[in-house]
Amino acid sequence: MKIILSALLAFSSLIPSAMAAPAEADRTQWFREARFGMFIHWGVYAVPAGEWQGETIKGIGEWIMRFRKIPVAKYRSYAPEFTVAKYDPEQWAQLAQRAGMKYVVITSKHHDGFALYDSAVSDWDVMASGAKRDLLDPLAKAVRARNMKFGLYYSQSQDWNHPGGATLGFIHKSGRIFEDSGRGWK
Repeated sequence: MKIILSALLAFSSLIPSAMAAPAEADRTQWFREARFGMFIHWGVYAVPAGEWQGETIKGIGEWIMRFRKIPVAKYRSYAPEFTVAKYDPEQWAQLAQRAGMKYVVITSKHHDGFALYDSAVSDWDVMASGAKRDLLDPLAKAVRARNMKFGLYYSQSQDWNHPGGATLGFIHKSGRIFEDSGRGWK
């Protein structure tokens, strides 16, 4: 009897995952078929543009605050220069479409905590910048008008600007370990 009950329990635990598989497959099928899209990393980190105190920082520019340990107050002082004067969501969407892309994803909030929309929970957002307007809605409309999918990347695992924001340690390509718990580089 114990063997039969064990077998039934083992079999019944497989049923929910087997039943969920087709729904998950249907939900992501478009992505597997699309294969080609645009991922836009854009925010206040575009102001220093990979340069800090006269030094060009190699690697990914959106990590400049962490890689160069830029103090929060100094980093926030870049926001007024983020004017987005040449931002043209229609042109971006058109470029993606002409290239054959099927979707566009943009960083709505990256690890620096800066949001490209008017956030109800933080003042470290596009309204604190020179742009002073939502940058996501016009892009979403332009992309969707071309029958492409639109998505948002939102960093929830790290937030270098907000006390109590989740942070993670990481290993830089140099091999140095950064513990983002106030202890800094090891």
